[in-house]
Amino acid sequence: MQRNFLLSATVGLAAALVQSAPATVWAEGTSVLAGRVTSAAEGAMEGVVVTARKAGAKLSVSVVSDAQGQYSFPADRLEPGQYAITIRAVGYELGGKAAADVSAAKTATVDLKLEKTKKLASQLTNAEWVLSMPGSEEQKSFLLNCTSCHTLERIVRSSYNAEEWTHVITRMQGYAAVSQPIKPQRVMDPARAAAPEQNQRPAEYFATINQSQGPWQYELKTLPRPKGRATKVIVTEYDLLRPTTEPHDMVVDSDGMVWYSDFGELNISKFDPKTLKVTEYPTQEFKPGFPVGNLDLEMAKDGTLWFDTMYQAALGNLDPKSGEIKYYPLAKEFNDFKVQMNFVGLRHDVDGKVWSKNVATGDIFRVDLASQQWERFQPLKDLANGKRNTIYQVISDSKNNLWMAEFTNGYLGKLDAKTLKTTWYQVPTPNARARRMVVDERDRVWVTEYRGNKVAMFDPATERFTEYQMPPLTFPYRAMVDKNGEIWTGGMSTDRVVRHDTKTGESVEYLMPEATNIRSVWVDNSTPRTTLWTGSNHRAALVKVEPLD
Repeated sequence: MQRNFLLSATVGLAAALVQSAPATVWAEGTSVLAGRVTSAAEGAMEGVVVTARKAGAKLSVSVVSDAQGQYSFPADRLEPGQYAITIRAVGYELGGKAAADVSAAKTATVDLKLEKTKKLASQLTNAEWVLSMPGSEEQKSFLLNCTSCHTLERIVRSSYNAEEWTHVITRMQGYAAVSQPIKPQRVMDPARAAAPEQNQRPAEYFATINQSQGPWQYELKTLPRPKGRATKVIVTEYDLLRPTTEPHDMVVDSDGMVWYSDFGELNISKFDPKTLKVTEYPTQEFKPGFPVGNLDLEMAKDGTLWFDTMYQAALGNLDPKSGEIKYYPLAKEFNDFKVQMNFVGLRHDVDGKVWSKNVATGDIFRVDLASQQWERFQPLKDLANGKRNTIYQVISDSKNNLWMAEFTNGYLGKLDAKTLKTTWYQVPTPNARARRMVVDERDRVWVTEYRGNKVAMFDPATERFTEYQMPPLTFPYRAMVDKNGEIWTGGMSTDRVVRHDTKTGESVEYLMPEATNIRSVWVDNSTPRTTLWTGSNHRAALVKVEPLD
């Protein structure tokens, strides 16, 4: 029987955050800003995210209050100056503006009094809207298609009726995935958007959860605040150059530079966390008038960076030392107006060939780097399940075999680099929507189950899956495994980074300071404790998450 993606919604929510005794993190006297968070309703408040931003700064630093309501900023995180203080605690807001004058000589003390908010709806995450909405799992699953471009709040605050929704949904499906409300981009293939009459079922459902018949007739529900270990974290957000910048995939190199692809603009960029300098490497526009933006970003064995250009139908290889980019445009016989080239299968050190795929058709491409000759494969023809199937990510193992995540129904496929034989394996959870993958040093494939709300590990040696349940409503986008064997992931719904212990099954969820449309994550194992980087895709910011245990 198919498992409900809400995980019963009311079961296990409080247990989703690991609860253990808080540990001492900083030595006494090392804090430069501290205080206590309280409210008339709760007294001391645990799990409140407290953010400090210096006037004119391009970054903010956040900590979380402990079981006694205490918060504290370490001396090495805030330089002297005037800071504005903000908070995040669903259901609450500050009872007035808060500020602090930070100096190196003493600890600034600012106690924070919170009040119940009268604007709860404006504070809900996508996950909390899904939790609040009436309806079946099948009805709600359509909403997972919407959060790439905007929040679910836009849907529930609308007043469209069912007939109007059929046209709105059709129009929205005609926008490229790289779109955002301040910069929509249309796809050139009209077939990507269904006709209005084909959207009748989601349209009828949307008209029951929005304000077309007056105020919402359902209770607004919230997720619990962080507790215990989940409060032991420092989160730093770094502003990027423009509000239209969409940091998607990222790689941290051996020098500590953070490289990221721009999902909505023609750039691959480098960020220096020490100097806060952003260096942009403009990428070529091959098909004027088509949507722009890059998705996948991978580092090859030689230290160069590979990326796709999606609707521009080319692969790129950036040399970080020289800044030069070499391109591999898709062969003309395959390059029509439908093409959306996503992802790069990188183990060309094995055979000199690089893989990619076309979203629109599920075709797989392989280019010989020496001759720049392209081949096309159609592995979905070997998936005889009687359903419409799509391929999300492709990735290479150590032999440059290609692994494919089938998104619509939930399969994992292997295309053998030598024999060209395709083998498909069904993910144990039905309708899992297999999404992003990583391949570890043992050639095991770790794949997120976006709708299934799990991370799965597939071992080719045994041809078996091991699934790891994520906290409710995570809907993981991409996962990585750190040096300790812990899974790190996040999604476009909860605004929480998840840290999952594969041995104990426990998860810790770190709440982000602001709405954070989490896509790809990068685990930096070079730091004493694992550090996670991700992009705030709709806020033009990079986010560094540093657990303190």
